Amino acid sequence: MSVVVREQRQLRRLETLIDVVYGITIWRLFTLLPRPEESPDWNSLQDMIIDSGLNFAVAIIALIIVIIYWIQSNLLFKYLVRTDSWHIGLSIAQIFSLLLFLYAIRVGIGFEANAAARIFESSMACLLGVFSFASWYYALHKGKLVTDELDADEARSITERIKAEPITAAITIPFAAGMWMWELSWFVYPFVVYLYKRKFRSKN
Repeated sequence: MSVVVREQRQLRRLETLIDVVYGITIWRLFTLLPRPEESPDWNSLQDMIIDSGLNFAVAIIALIIVIIYWIQSNLLFKYLVRTDSWHIGLSIAQIFSLLLFLYAIRVGIGFEANAAARIFESSMACLLGVFSFASWYYALHKGKLVTDELDADEARSITERIKAEPITAAITIPFAAGMWMWELSWFVYPFVVYLYKRKFRSKN
């Protein structure tokens, strides 16, 4: 079996592993939502939502973040034709960061999220984005793992675009001390994406 064929098979296995981890993460986020049996004081859906509003908000925001990263993963893998040991290592670090992010969410919900828990969550989301960027940068510039059909402008556009996720996570850290401020700060994401797209267009 040639090296190229072996690396192509490794890429398919890596894609499957990543999809499975993302699927498990989405399911686990759903199971973190408050349930009626958790408190005898809840007599209605309204009581549960009012009493656990922050938990619902955190779980929903986490779900949005995970979906964004999963869509990003699909975009990046669309241009990969093979993988190697370094790329696999960076990709494994990326999905381990995803699991750490899920763990941080669980810790925050379990211990009534405080500033430290929110900083932990933001840091893990940022780390996830850093490893995502690192694996793409390696595949594009060091490993030469992308398809020849990817032109230079599109490659630069993707490279600029995927910086938005870790930057957004880093921006949320200073807001960790404020109730609802941390949750609301995540909605700066579309603006950060817009700025990176504008920056790319200005260079061209």
